[in-house]
Amino acid sequence: MTGARMTLVGRDTVIGALDAALAECTEGGARIVLAEGATGCGKSALADVAAERARAAGALVLTAVAAPEERHVALGVLRQLAHGEAGFALPLPGPPPGADGTGGAAPARVEAMQGFCARLRELSAERPVVLVVDDVQHADGASLQYLQYLARHARTAAVLTVLTGTPHAEELDPVFTTELMRQPHFTRLRLDRLSPAEVATVLAALRPRPGGGDGLALPVGDLHRISGGNPLLLRALVEETGSGMPPAPEVGGPYAQAVTTCLHRTGPTALAAARAAAVLGERSTPERVVRLLGGAAAATRRALAALEAAGLLETGGRADGEGRTDGEGRTDGALFRHPAAPAAVLEDTAPGVRADLHRRAARLLREDGAPATTVAGHLSAASAGAGAEPGPGPGPADVEVLLEAAEERLAQGDARLATRLLELALRAAADPHARHGIRLRLAQVAARFDPAAAERRLTALAEAHPRDAPNTEHTRSLVGLLCAQGRIGEAAVLDTSGPAPGGTTPGGAAPGGAAAAFGSDLDTPGAVSERLLQGSRLAEATVAPLAQALRSLTASDQPDRAVRWSRRLLEEAGRADAPGWVSLFGTLHAEALLRLGDLTGAHAQATAALQALPDRTGSAFHCAPTAVLIRACSAMGRFTEASRLADRQLPPRLPASLHGLAYLRARGLHRLAVNQPHAALADFLETGRLMADWGIDRPAHLPWRTDAAGALLLLGEARQAEQLVLDQLAHPDARRPWVRGLSLRLRALTGEPRRRSALLGQAVEELHRSGDRVETARAMADLGRALQHEGSPKGNTMIRNAWSLAKDSEAVALCREILPDAPLTPPVRDRAQTGGQTAAGGAKLSGSEQRVATLAAQGLTNREISAKLFLTVSTVEQHLTRVYRKLRITSRGDLPMDLTPVTRSAV
Repeated sequence: MTGARMTLVGRDTVIGALDAALAECTEGGARIVLAEGATGCGKSALADVAAERARAAGALVLTAVAAPEERHVALGVLRQLAHGEAGFALPLPGPPPGADGTGGAAPARVEAMQGFCARLRELSAERPVVLVVDDVQHADGASLQYLQYLARHARTAAVLTVLTGTPHAEELDPVFTTELMRQPHFTRLRLDRLSPAEVATVLAALRPRPGGGDGLALPVGDLHRISGGNPLLLRALVEETGSGMPPAPEVGGPYAQAVTTCLHRTGPTALAAARAAAVLGERSTPERVVRLLGGAAAATRRALAALEAAGLLETGGRADGEGRTDGEGRTDGALFRHPAAPAAVLEDTAPGVRADLHRRAARLLREDGAPATTVAGHLSAASAGAGAEPGPGPGPADVEVLLEAAEERLAQGDARLATRLLELALRAAADPHARHGIRLRLAQVAARFDPAAAERRLTALAEAHPRDAPNTEHTRSLVGLLCAQGRIGEAAVLDTSGPAPGGTTPGGAAPGGAAAAFGSDLDTPGAVSERLLQGSRLAEATVAPLAQALRSLTASDQPDRAVRWSRRLLEEAGRADAPGWVSLFGTLHAEALLRLGDLTGAHAQATAALQALPDRTGSAFHCAPTAVLIRACSAMGRFTEASRLADRQLPPRLPASLHGLAYLRARGLHRLAVNQPHAALADFLETGRLMADWGIDRPAHLPWRTDAAGALLLLGEARQAEQLVLDQLAHPDARRPWVRGLSLRLRALTGEPRRRSALLGQAVEELHRSGDRVETARAMADLGRALQHEGSPKGNTMIRNAWSLAKDSEAVALCREILPDAPLTPPVRDRAQTGGQTAAGGAKLSGSEQRVATLAAQGLTNREISAKLFLTVSTVEQHLTRVYRKLRITSRGDLPMDLTPVTRSAV
């Protein structure tokens, strides 16, 4: 079916009326037919059919097509009519209408119109004359005057005048239409949009596609709804959704192009109304479109009626009576039928015009009480869409709504849009206090997706903050965010107020004394930290307290709980599409795994944390996962990889953060592992100096003294090493099993040999309680050597058990240190979940037997195993008896070295 035939579906009544008018004209009477229809509804096709059928009937046909660009060309339409007949002489145009000063036509023009009418009467005496003028609403005034004269003075001539026009045209002179309606031989016809049944008829007549069916991706109902029954839009939809095409109209496709064509042909006021409706979106109503455009309300309402008549807009309730409501529950919307239509309208609008409409829409919707996110969306669009024609941006009066919208977007997880709104608010704000608060919020929000950007924002604030400023709310907020980023050194410089009770800052730190805040966070009881982790949802306001709670658990004697909670928060950050948070909690997860001695897991998580960072080298934060990688690689014997990471150039601000301290310690431990004790000692001492300067000298966070003592021992400085160890043992943190265990091990190595095995035994017990498998294995190896030196037969067993524990953690470097010649086969992990330890002859240990045997291999007594596993001593003895039988051994000393050790989480 061709486009013209598609357009004429459902027009039988109209065509029949034209045929009747032609028949009456042939019998000797003049007729005037005005066929009206909205843009795209087939007026031009109808005009062509009328001309074609008149010629077939033997009539003389004169045609013209009026155009907006020729509206001011005098007699332009009349010249087109005359051009259609060679023997038709057109009189020269006289002076314009009203030139005689009486409001009528000048005498010369009247004489010319008389000649025109007489000539048509002469021609009609031979055969009927048919005048066809398409889009008469665009005709020039002089031509319309000739047609009016003809209507009045050629009633008895065989002249048929067929005119097509738009009922809501803003250009057509109402006097012309009224004059035609006064004539008894006038007929008015209406070209309506296609009904659903008529759309189905159009589709049924399409040529079948290969493989059967009409090849359309959309059903008839959707095609009618989207096109509104407008033949032009329907034709575009059929073209766009044909076989192999998208299942729905897209921006820039045939349907979108047809929409813009219709709008431009409907007139400038209708185009402006469509643009206003597109900008208002789902909140578009006729009343709002009128208010947004201002000017003549009647003209705007006529334009909206024209758009509805063309099927471009739905205004008011739907034809099915269900109504269509806007965002406020009203049914007086002015809405496009498909999202591709308003998108096409906005794309067709100049950036400056679009920006101005968005600005006005923001003011209008704010007056109407629209949600802050809606108003702010228009302010944002106005700012982004001004392009080369910038207008006034948001002002101080808009700051409040922009901030409110930003917080709502944050609650919805859209941090990037929230950042855009905060930046607009910052530009609009005039009050220095408000600007400072917005900058702080921007730094906090940036951490969600880019820690480096957050650091840069906060750095600018810190550098601009006077060092001698009073301890105001601004200072406390800034200090809190610096603490949240681990920048304790900078926070300590700015905040000299000392501890202050009560309240928290946006960063989650106590408002007085950065060092006091750090200490109180580290000393938070595990139960309190877990209650916070249990009851808080991940958000900008909670990310810092949650991170601090994890650090507190990692530094406690229950680091396995930090592993569990950090994994949950890491998953939550991933669901929030927040790469900055993913990196943060991935790093904390890696640190907790490292604290337990899970080197492989720590390496994997730290690598993923680094990869999540948009900027992997431009921030101090990236040093935190890098520190984990250096330590894990060194412990696993991957010294080349560790050296590559440790030899990187440090950012200039690195030492001023906790992340920098972690990096310095990791580098020192690596240098110690590759026999560079002088360089290692320098890193450890610098770490201690910085921690002392900031007032955060906490071995529970970073035991620099025992690190330095290890380097001093290699350098032969046992006395200095001993003093550092004694200082750490005197610290309150030495009550913690991990700190006490590390300290006792170095105390044993620096003190009197006769006390060595006793101190190392205590160190093994404390480190075992702390959950650190690698440090436990290190202390067990030292204990084994001490026992060997004393001649105890338990020394060999202890060394084998230490090697086994280090091997299970994949601490290759430690394994080689303990038993250089022992083969390092791949470790067997998680045997309790895979059926237990395989015994000789194929028998397997049960889960309970596995746990008891593992603890026995680590040197625990039956009573200690009983207390740890909550079993009776008798049950422990029975389990060991079965283990000995299955493994075909006779005592604890014969237990295999590669039994999987039991951690607290397994217990």
